Amino acid sequence: MPESGHGADPRTSATPRPPARRAVLAAGAVGAGGALLGATTARAAAPGPPPGLAPYASYWFPDSLPPGAPGPGVVWRSLARWTPESDPDLAHNTATVPLAPRFTPVPAHRGARTDQARIAALVSFGPTALNPSQGSATADAYALTHWAYLDELVFWGGSAGEGLVLAPNAPVVDAAHRNGVRVLGNVFLPPVPYGGDLQWTRDLVRREADGRFPIAEQLVRVALAYGFDGWFVNAETDGGDSALASRMRGFLRALRAAGAPHGLRITWYDAMNSTGKVGWQGALNALNQEFFEDRSGRVADTVFVDFRWTPPTLADSGALAGRLGRSRHELWAAVDVESNGWNSAVRWDAIVPRERDHVVSLGFYRPEWTRNHLTDRSPGAFHRADDRFWTGESLDPARPAPAPESGWRAPATFVADRSTVTGLPFGCSFNTGHGLRWYEEGSVTSEEPWNHLALQDRLPGRRWVVDTSGARPSVTLDFADAWRGGSSLLVAGPVTAPVAIGLHATRLPLTGSAVAELVHASGAGPVSVELGVAVREPSAPGAAVPYTWLAAGTAGAGRGWRTSRVPLAHLAGRTAYALAVRITARGKEPVSWRLGALTIRDTAARRPPAPPAHLGVGACARQGDRAELRLRWDRAAGPVRHYELHRLLPDGTRRFLAGTCAAALHLPSVVRAGRERAAVFELRTVDEPYAVSAPARTELPWV
Repeated sequence: MPESGHGADPRTSATPRPPARRAVLAAGAVGAGGALLGATTARAAAPGPPPGLAPYASYWFPDSLPPGAPGPGVVWRSLARWTPESDPDLAHNTATVPLAPRFTPVPAHRGARTDQARIAALVSFGPTALNPSQGSATADAYALTHWAYLDELVFWGGSAGEGLVLAPNAPVVDAAHRNGVRVLGNVFLPPVPYGGDLQWTRDLVRREADGRFPIAEQLVRVALAYGFDGWFVNAETDGGDSALASRMRGFLRALRAAGAPHGLRITWYDAMNSTGKVGWQGALNALNQEFFEDRSGRVADTVFVDFRWTPPTLADSGALAGRLGRSRHELWAAVDVESNGWNSAVRWDAIVPRERDHVVSLGFYRPEWTRNHLTDRSPGAFHRADDRFWTGESLDPARPAPAPESGWRAPATFVADRSTVTGLPFGCSFNTGHGLRWYEEGSVTSEEPWNHLALQDRLPGRRWVVDTSGARPSVTLDFADAWRGGSSLLVAGPVTAPVAIGLHATRLPLTGSAVAELVHASGAGPVSVELGVAVREPSAPGAAVPYTWLAAGTAGAGRGWRTSRVPLAHLAGRTAYALAVRITARGKEPVSWRLGALTIRDTAARRPPAPPAHLGVGACARQGDRAELRLRWDRAAGPVRHYELHRLLPDGTRRFLAGTCAAALHLPSVVRAGRERAAVFELRTVDEPYAVSAPARTELPWV
């Protein structure tokens, strides 16, 4: 790594990192080392002791533990001794949404390529220790929504003071899987200056007399038990030799052999080389290719090429991958955006040139900058920044703003979006996975801010393609009002001509009983609404989507939410390739129109979801009229989008408490309501078009 500015790109910056990085570390950001990020101490990463029943993302050392005692809030664990049966948090940390297949629609513009560069992201969603398993009571969270441009997400973390093996939490995996994105856990062996100990590397690659690699087997067991997709292996502890490198290669082979039948993947970080020393190459070359492909075949699925790359080394790396019989796009060229985001200096043409084939793929390091750099961390401010990062300054992927060669090249300008919307029923309430309050059918059922990424909908991948011959209004995900969840789509501003807003790319087979429903409202001026359904694809990248427009009623100003039902029987036997809405102002004043939900379903197949079974209190810690508890239940039969838990208060009010895709929930604080004899809880199953089941009930007696 460069001696000044850990993680700094040596090609573009000769100055140390600004103090912001040290401030982040001191505040408890996850440490992960070497060329990527200097490790934090356990005390910095753990602001206080965890509550007794609160579940957190799991982390371990491979086997042996550090000397001394862990800092506050940190629990040292050995992965070698882990079993699913002995894991008290397993139900809270297990992802349940399967990895969805996805397709690539005709790109929104000619510069977006299919089947070339892909994008990975290394993201820290919180500290290694005390990273909540199931969201938390704040809207200030990195609620990533631009999954359409991602192929792989690494749940970034690990430190010498906490643990080196980090499993992703369930909400991140569930949200990613719903959008067809793989999530990898992180194995981090830190540099010696950041607490690294070569013994941990030896523990990781230990080989038994019978040839087994026990930690490789454990890593596969963890991934299968928790429901994620593989491991990012980052060996940056120096001092090894060629024998240790050989054992590392054997370990990777064993990990891949055990995981590949289950679809698990390995990404290798360019640090340790074939000598056993750490020497970041910034390339795939003779010193590190054996961790990618050796004489016996594939070792790792992809390689994250260190920040030291140059245009010639990337070109040579892609060529070497080809000679090895591998795709050049299995190499991720590291792009550090942790400190400067879209102001980062990047030699884009070395990775994704505009006028020729892409050279390799791209790996973003810490794109959660879009949240971390903000002084206003409200959900709206975050999504405005995140949209600019992924879509570009134009905020329209069909019309990218011209950018100088040295300017930010947003992913939407060079990578085609993908979608998983391939079957009925389909529903979207434009819920981003966090909010300032919780809404159900337009009413607030909780005034508390929240985040839980698994509750996020499959949002439109192209945000926002807007077609109009008049003024272009603002189109945003807004948090001031919603139909369900925490947010809705808001169109605001002058509408001087009809405005069409592209929504989802789809592959929906339409039947004679297929029906679309739009829930919408107008806060200023009456608005006529149409639903657009494209039954064929555009003729070429960047060409107009050929929508058929169907009347969906009028939203009157100030009249609240209304539901418009649009029969699709006349399209039976066709496939819907895209969905859109078009609004026309009925007056001259600016509009403020919201789309709260869009569902398409086959009414002939409509059945209410089955309720969960055997809801009960699994553990409880009480202090007077306050309790902390864990609830558990058996999963409902049939399709489940998620579960929603409410408390039934003595006056008959139902208050939303939490939602999850899992079959367990932690409630940090339940306060007795007046002199009630018992706290009453109701749990319901929610399906894809937002129908809810009959409730399952349980009680917590106070007396």
